[in-house]
Amino acid sequence: MPVSFPPALELSLDLLCCPTCRTRRLHPVRGALRCTVGHTFDIARHGYAGLLTGTRATSGDATAMVQARSRFLSTGTYAPIREAGARLAIDTAPEQATVVDVGCGTGYYLAGVLDRLPGARGLGLDTSVRALRSAARVHGRGAAVAWDVFRPFPLADGVADVVLNVFAPRNPAEFYRVLRPTGRLIVVRPTGRHLAELRDRLPAMVTIDPAKEQRLHRALDPFFAAAVTEEVEYSATLSGQDGLDLVAMTPSARHVSRADLTDDGCLPHQVTVSVLATAYQPR
Repeated sequence: MPVSFPPALELSLDLLCCPTCRTRRLHPVRGALRCTVGHTFDIARHGYAGLLTGTRATSGDATAMVQARSRFLSTGTYAPIREAGARLAIDTAPEQATVVDVGCGTGYYLAGVLDRLPGARGLGLDTSVRALRSAARVHGRGAAVAWDVFRPFPLADGVADVVLNVFAPRNPAEFYRVLRPTGRLIVVRPTGRHLAELRDRLPAMVTIDPAKEQRLHRALDPFFAAAVTEEVEYSATLSGQDGLDLVAMTPSARHVSRADLTDDGCLPHQVTVSVLATAYQPR
């Protein structure tokens, strides 16, 4: 039975192009999207468009990871990070901006930008079906599409005023292609101090490569110049469940055993939250 067409996705139809043909626009047809050649893509009953076909470069977040992330983000512990990203995004964005969140997860950070830009529309891309179910409903002006960040995006050239990339994989060439010349790329990533107390207690957690910042600059430099960087650092108090969710919502969940998390005193009650948020302009 065809699903009703999501209003937020209708707002973003002019951004999309057929991922198979690459040059043809997509149009709604009986609860699906179709190009003029006939390539058809389903719209899930949860409201996101399933444009991704074939083998995925990444599997996306599993259900347990997404549930843990939703619980943790609802506590407001990462609200200062969301506010910093939104602040940088709206600094130069027009009132009726188009915001594309690459690796959007549950849509938490995209919604933060859209809340600050009442005339804007947003589109989130992610591989995780479970995360997209939340992203498609997180904001009335935010649509969601299943896509792999490592492939050319199913978007026309120069359609975005803001590309948002928060704790997510990056594709600099595609960021550059879909941004307008006056647009901004907002990249939020952890510093070496981020969650240090948690990593000290759980050695199996994924570490932050000291050379990560240099690799980021090398990857972005051919396409973008840094305009402004904000450092966001603060101490956050965690309940027992918060700590469990903070571990479970990250890739570290695949490396930390259940026994590690059930040991008394294994999780700290306070952690350092430390990230850098940079606004880049296209070269």
